[in-house]
Amino acid sequence: MSAEAHPDATVRYARAALTSLLLVYGIVLLRSPGFAIIDNVNLPIHETGHLVFGPFGEFIGALGGSLFQVLFPAIFMVYFIRRGDSHSASVALWWVAENLWNVSIYIADAQEQELPLVGGGEHDWAYLLAEMDVLRRDDQIANMVRFVGTMLFVVAIVWGYRSLFTRRDDAGRNVADAA
Repeated sequence: MSAEAHPDATVRYARAALTSLLLVYGIVLLRSPGFAIIDNVNLPIHETGHLVFGPFGEFIGALGGSLFQVLFPAIFMVYFIRRGDSHSASVALWWVAENLWNVSIYIADAQEQELPLVGGGEHDWAYLLAEMDVLRRDDQIANMVRFVGTMLFVVAIVWGYRSLFTRRDDAGRNVADAA
């Protein structure tokens, strides 16, 4: 049986291609921040976060959009880790990183408030940072969030490629491939 026809090899090639696609797409997003295709998924998750966390008060409700936007893919990451699927977990971590970049754009806009908002409501981060008396530091805070996202992006990509060279033994433990 050729390597291309072997199911494990096919899965490995597909995962390598996906990780490479996420690497390239991530670099594009880092170089040109703004609305991306994935934001069509992220935005409804963000808005749902306001509904989920809204009952806990105005501050937590405002924070809830960005919080849920990051927690949602993190929950998938934990799920895949528990299943022993490192590659899928790395993809979910990539999604966490991308959401942190997205949130950093929103934070950086807190003073200017130039981003279009769903329903034209109040700017979450203008309110949150003003409440914490750090509105004037929106760019610094955004840069920290972006940095954390970038570090998680690097970890996700390395983890994704590394997972291509591990397999599970009969006891369910990761074992490095010899080849």
